[in-house]
Amino acid sequence: MVNYSEIFSGQGMDYQTYRALIDQLLLEGKATGDVAYDLHYTKMNVQRMNRVDKTISLNDELVSTIDHLKENYKFLVITEGWCGDAAQIVPLFNKIATASLGKIELRFVLRDKNLPLIDAHLTNGGRAIPVLIVLNESADHVLATWGPRPQVLQELLKEWRTETSEMPVLAEKLHGWYAKDKTQTTQAGLLTLLKGLEG
Repeated sequence: MVNYSEIFSGQGMDYQTYRALIDQLLLEGKATGDVAYDLHYTKMNVQRMNRVDKTISLNDELVSTIDHLKENYKFLVITEGWCGDAAQIVPLFNKIATASLGKIELRFVLRDKNLPLIDAHLTNGGRAIPVLIVLNESADHVLATWGPRPQVLQELLKEWRTETSEMPVLAEKLHGWYAKDKTQTTQAGLLTLLKGLEG
């Protein structure tokens, strides 16, 4: 049985702490994962997160929905610094939490240090990340989950994998999609999620 409240308050990092951890590990020649290639991906992902942080703009309907939230929520995100999808998406979680003016409290935990947690939230049997777990204010009840990427991209990725299994090729297509989309599809998915919470 996963104790969400304990994980959220005991292990959860805020966005600044999560980003600082990744930066500090990079200075030491490490990544949040244990594999050598993680370092290469992490370096690129720091640049991606920096770019998304600077360029992200919440659309009007999402801002309005956040403004009108009646309840307080806790957002627990399972992630890793080497994950490409996470680099494109976690800055958006932070932007939403910041815009909520305290209605949404956001924390990040590392997947590989929380295997029972990710194993309770598998995607098609795999430990895909990021996963957003929306909890009630006391963090003892899961209200909704979202991830690891927008549904339309999930379908595209399935299609691309029938054409190639080469990770660099798939990564290029994936990040090209994110760059063109400018978080709009992800925002639409999260808007639906927030409306569902309040509906």
